[in-house]
This record gives sequence, structure tokens and C-alpha cells, in this order.
Amino acid sequence: MQEAYSKSDLAGLVKRAAESAGFDLYGIAPATDAPELKSFPVWIEAGRAGEMKYMETRDAQGSLKRASLASVAPWARSVVVCAINYNTAHPYSTQLHDAERGWISRYAWSREDYHDAVLRRLKQIEAALHEALQPDLVTRSYVDTGPIVERVFAKYAGVGWIGKNTCLINQKKGSWLFLGVILTSLELQPDIPAPDRCGTCMRCIDACPTDAILGPYQLDSNRCISYLTIEKRGAIPEELREGIGRHVFGCDICQDVCPWNRKAPITTAPEFAPREGLVNPALEWLAEISAEEFRETFRGSPIRRTKRNGLRRNAAIAIGNSERKEFLPLLDRLASDEDETVAESARWAAAQLRGPSK
Repeated sequence: MQEAYSKSDLAGLVKRAAESAGFDLYGIAPATDAPELKSFPVWIEAGRAGEMKYMETRDAQGSLKRASLASVAPWARSVVVCAINYNTAHPYSTQLHDAERGWISRYAWSREDYHDAVLRRLKQIEAALHEALQPDLVTRSYVDTGPIVERVFAKYAGVGWIGKNTCLINQKKGSWLFLGVILTSLELQPDIPAPDRCGTCMRCIDACPTDAILGPYQLDSNRCISYLTIEKRGAIPEELREGIGRHVFGCDICQDVCPWNRKAPITTAPEFAPREGLVNPALEWLAEISAEEFRETFRGSPIRRTKRNGLRRNAAIAIGNSERKEFLPLLDRLASDEDETVAESARWAAAQLRGPSK
């Protein structure tokens, strides 16, 4: 029973279970409202979340859920934060420059949706805790699905620090990390928060093509390529299209240029190996992908989030940035597509390739 364990004993039990489940990093944070969460309502009120209304979920009192763990899980005493490396041996987006091919963000190449892969491991930890401790123990596992800002608790769990690009960075593993959290009613010995090691480096800020990183630790989702190619519905603002380059789903640039990723290790998790054809895929294929092929190719993939026409819209914009006029016949076909957003994007792309009218 729990009475036989000290806080440090319980923490050791949790960490052994996390290691057995296959996580590369793990730590424990107190279930208190960290100072960083105070800026979340300000970020929302400034409209920096774009159309991601799920970020604005509020409790019965009208407060933002993600701004206060205590208000949504008052029973929680500790937060177990786990991370698993998803990096592969393939080149970074900044190392490949084939204009006929697009870029899908590294995290979305995997054979299994990371939500499922990480949650399965978290459930193993939960099962170990429930087996060892009292039956009335309360736990809840989340992978990008709960009212919690994972990277903030990851910092206080000692897993890594929040970089200037707002991604979590670990000194040894880099930033190619999937995070999962377990809220628990257990009072666990917390770890020491990770120190910020970004120093004076500004590479992520300088490298962003759409100037989405307004300053250190300040991200405007409305300008972020990941947001624009995944979450944004309808037409992408014209003034941001050139900056998107050849990205068709997500963006890795601010991580590609990060010095802490120069020696990032390769994942040992087989489910994060890339699906065939997703590393630097052909733009022509994506632009004309059928509904059936989209379903089959991206079954169980996070790429389904952008939907077929969103992916085709993104491919058309990437083609418009390719400077390859041989794409014009394809764009002329797409210009009359039944989806108006795809058609409009294709018309814009064709105008880009043809250049200024005389």
C-alpha cells in the first residue's frame, strides 16, 4: 500500500515504470500553477492562437483551463512528464532543396500516430502504479489532448527547457521529442527544473521565413508555417505564401537550425520509422492525390488532420514557390478544382510561375 512508500520511493517506482515503457526521458513536477502559465491568457487574448479554438476551453467560472491545472484537476498532486525521441537518420529540411518535392514535418512521418504510440506507453506506467498502490489512486494520461501545457510541466520536471522557439529542448536529446503527461493524486518527490541553455543564440528566430517568432519565447501561430499548413482552414493569407516555401505539412526549420539538434540521437522506437514516400514527397503526387489514396496512405497518420483538400492546397502553394514552369499544366487543371480553396491556390501558384503580366 502507499503508506509503505516514501515520496522518493514512489518517484523511483514511477521512473522505473517509465523506463520499462520505453521512454527516453522522464521526470516529476508538482501539480501547481507555474509562473509561465500566467502568460497563456495574454497570448490567447492577443489572438496568437489563430483559429485553434480548443486552446480557449474554459471552466465553469470562465477561466482558461490551460492556464490553471488546479482549477481543472484539483485532486492532482504531481505531474509525471515523459518524453520519447522521434528523430530519424534522414536529412533535415534545411539540407534538401529539390523544388519538385515538398516537406512533411519530421514528426508526421511515423508508421503510427504519435498520440497512440505515446499514450500506450503512458498507460503502461499507469497500470504499474495501480498494481503497486491503493485502488483509489487517481491518474489521467494525456498526449496533446488535455487541459495542460505539457512543455511547462516538462521544464519543472527537469526533462528540458523551453527554447526561444517555444519547443522543449533537452541538452542531450535535442528537441525531437514527443511529450506525454500523467496527472496523479500521488504526492511524488519532484525533480529539479531544467535550466535555460539557449543563451544568446537567436538562430531559430532569424531562420523563420514568416517571422512567426516575434521575439524570444513569443510565437504568433497566425504566421507559423505549422499552423498555416495544418490548422488553418480555407485560404492561406497571400502575404505569407512565399514564406511557406515547399512545406506541405508542418515545419521543422526552427528545430533544424538549433545547435542542440546537431548531435541529436536517432530514435530506437520502430513505430517512428518513416512511412514510404513521406520524406520529401513529390509535389505533383500530393497535389493530385485522390480521396481513396489519401485515406489509404495516411490511415492512422497525423497528416489526416489537414484533410485531403488542405494538403492539396498546401501542395499548390509549394508548387507556386518552386520556380518550375513545367508545373503549369498541373496548376491549370487544379485551377478549376471543385474545391475553391484548392482552385484559388492553384491560380495564385500559376501566376507566380508565369511572373508579372506584361
